[in-house]
Amino acid sequence: MKRSVMSALLLVLVCVLGAASAAAQATAAAQVIAIRAGQLIDPETGTVTTNAIILVEDGRFGAIGPNVSIPRGAEVIDLSELTVLPGLVDAHNHLALTYKEDPESNIYYLTYVLESTPLRAIQAASNGMQMLSSGFTIVRDMGNNGDYADSALRIAIEQGWLPGPTIINSGIIIGGMGGQFWPTPEMGVGRNIVYPEYLDADTHDEIIKAVRQNALYGATVIKICVDCKPWGYTTDEIQLFITEAAKAGLKVEGHVQTREGAERAIEAGIWSIAHDSGLDDEMHKAMAQKGIFRAGTETPLTLTGHTTEQRYERTVAGLKNAHDNGVPITFSTDADYYVPGWTRGEVAIEFIETWKAAGIPTADILRAMTITGYKVSETQDTRGPIRSGMIADLIAVSGNPLEDIDALRDVQFVLKDGMIFKQGGVMTPGAFFHGGPVNGARIR
Repeated sequence: MKRSVMSALLLVLVCVLGAASAAAQATAAAQVIAIRAGQLIDPETGTVTTNAIILVEDGRFGAIGPNVSIPRGAEVIDLSELTVLPGLVDAHNHLALTYKEDPESNIYYLTYVLESTPLRAIQAASNGMQMLSSGFTIVRDMGNNGDYADSALRIAIEQGWLPGPTIINSGIIIGGMGGQFWPTPEMGVGRNIVYPEYLDADTHDEIIKAVRQNALYGATVIKICVDCKPWGYTTDEIQLFITEAAKAGLKVEGHVQTREGAERAIEAGIWSIAHDSGLDDEMHKAMAQKGIFRAGTETPLTLTGHTTEQRYERTVAGLKNAHDNGVPITFSTDADYYVPGWTRGEVAIEFIETWKAAGIPTADILRAMTITGYKVSETQDTRGPIRSGMIADLIAVSGNPLEDIDALRDVQFVLKDGMIFKQGGVMTPGAFFHGGPVNGARIR
């Protein structure tokens, strides 16, 4: 009798363990996503693989290729009618700044007076999702974000509280007294009217303190106003920024408006230069020699009211010259305004019009929007390329952007951190939302 009971118990135990093992195997298999790609683009080489299988497991790419076997029980996503490629990068955006015709008359100086940092942070979250929907999986958020709304957005995305691009954020822009503003004595002296849009740093000690403040409050890159005032920063002062930022593992981008400012920034060995006003053939040659990234923010004429015909012609010519000189050029928009009826992502993607006008080959445009973007963001070893072991970000479009760059306007599918954000042209962000941290405690 005892043997019968024991045998029955053992049988039950074996069944339970077998069921548990099967369930565990099914769960493990269910964590694998297998993507069927009609065409798979490698922007670095400009090559296309047809009928590739891309495996994603635990948020990272696994095996990739036309002869990859799909594991039993894997979730299969059929993108066989689409072109799959790595996510895009906007190397210069301002997600927590959206100035408008009403009520600011497109004067952003008024935005930070009229809108609180918490309100701007909420809008940044919305703008981030709009960027992700348009295929931008990485955004360098370069200041003008109130009182560190950019750090808050980056941390919220990293913690899994909401979907959004990977954020490389600068914190508050550092400049000489007044930043890009020209306050009156009544507004400036003792009232600090330029805070929080700019940190004043005019002396050796103030430069060090400003860099350390931004690093303390979550900046992952430092941005300075090289020449926002006629006196600007000297080459030695820019080098001090670079040295101090390096202690925190950060690079420095310089907002440049003049040729003299560009010359000093290049001589100092700055990481990247924002805007193109001070860049000419000689400066481009020097940038190419030193490998300094160009975040030119080439506003297209189609964004009415945000550039002029004369300015646009100079912009197109400058971009062409930079490309001809072999400068590491990034796709950078400086998008910080509202265009009625357009999302922030649609505003950003419109900047390809300038690149087309400059005669940049489509393969090089795509490379700037991906490979060079990963390099300036310093993510190329962790996320960006569709490569085994990398964090799984990718997008899919209806056409082939190597043949027609405008295919990037029709993003049908977005995978971010191995999770589906957009499928069939419809955002499905539910998997991203969590009630608490999912990636460990917040550090900075």
